Amino acid sequence: MSIRLGDEAPNFTAETTEGTIDFHEWKGDSWAILFSHPKDFTPVCTTELGTVAKLKDEFEARDVKVIGLSVDPIDSHREWAGDIEETQGQALNFPLIADDGRVVSDLYDLIHPNANDTLTVRSVFVIGPDNKVKLTLTYPASTGRNFDELLRVVDSLQLTARHQVATPADWKQGEEVIIVPAVSDEAAAERYPDGWRADKPYLRWVPQPTS
Repeated sequence: MSIRLGDEAPNFTAETTEGTIDFHEWKGDSWAILFSHPKDFTPVCTTELGTVAKLKDEFEARDVKVIGLSVDPIDSHREWAGDIEETQGQALNFPLIADDGRVVSDLYDLIHPNANDTLTVRSVFVIGPDNKVKLTLTYPASTGRNFDELLRVVDSLQLTARHQVATPADWKQGEEVIIVPAVSDEAAAERYPDGWRADKPYLRWVPQPTS
């Protein structure tokens, strides 16, 4: 089943390095990032898991829970965790799903036969408090993910969920944002009494809302 933006993230019960979880119950009202790995003891994944562990405070500051997945069993995950701590200088501090039965992989369409018919692709799902999928990304096995970019995306998703704005190309926290076209000039004047900068009638810039 292909997961599209706006779909409800499929729920599942799975064994993880932090015990058995019900995904929706574990996630609660928080945001979540689910990211998959082709298999244990692979070099790129080892660096990714270490990087995510180092960013724990950044994710927590955004009320984001992170969970990984690999198709290997739990004993393998626990052994791999030792390698991650040794080589990346950071212990695993979030759950890693053991999906040796491919249950979650099938739910989230993580097996792409034309890439590899047995291993999961390197996918990312950002899931909102409403359990709806807000972003999907899929990388080839050879390319590590940019987690600074994922934090940037979460910042944008959370900001635009609260305000009727959009973020431009390469936007970073604190920079100008765009008033969405659905907001009329009259409505924008009420929302932004200090006015805005307009490059075109449809391209109106305001400082990032802070509330």
